Amino acid sequence: MTDLDPDRLTEEGLAQQSASAEGRVLLIGCGALAREILALKAANGWRGMDLTCLPAKLHNRPQLIPEAVRAKVREGRAAGYASIFVVYADCGTGGLLDKVCAEEGVERVAGPHCYAFYDGLETFEGRGDEEMRALYLTDFLARQFDTLIWRGLGLDRHPELRDEYFRHYDRVVYLAQTDDPDLTRRAQEGAARLGLKFERRFSGYGDLAAAIAGAVD
Repeated sequence: MTDLDPDRLTEEGLAQQSASAEGRVLLIGCGALAREILALKAANGWRGMDLTCLPAKLHNRPQLIPEAVRAKVREGRAAGYASIFVVYADCGTGGLLDKVCAEEGVERVAGPHCYAFYDGLETFEGRGDEEMRALYLTDFLARQFDTLIWRGLGLDRHPELRDEYFRHYDRVVYLAQTDDPDLTRRAQEGAARLGLKFERRFSGYGDLAAAIAGAVD
């Protein structure tokens, strides 16, 4: 696979990524994870891996994720991939993604959502009720705050809805994958716009690296 721009991965066909799928691993990922997966690929020298992504905006309609993943799995099988791994957590599908994965004979990265595997599943689960009022951001969400949160929730048109939408939250927790001052600034500004306290935790890639390494090996 060539090092594709992550913003193009939801539109690139599998045939355009590598000359042959024989003996290669296909990762089916969420578009919100594309940059991170490509960074891990480059850092670890995973040459036998191809990545195709579904649009991150599917998180606004999680009921569509399972069948979209199924279609990608079948596309990958038709292309001849030796192994397929799904880089999605449950992501609000209520177990339906697991059902599709079982039916298609593929595995996915463990966890209820990307915040959990970035934080580390054991660490995240250990936080318990203390996190109930936290709104999470990742590098992707800090980068796309205006598109997915401010405009995505209509707050640019109806700012009066802010306090209603976020009345059960008391802070923004930014799980940072990289040490990027600009992204930290964006996340902090986003928290201020939502009227919430701000907390930054450097998580790196958490359990994501180990999960992909297991799939590639």
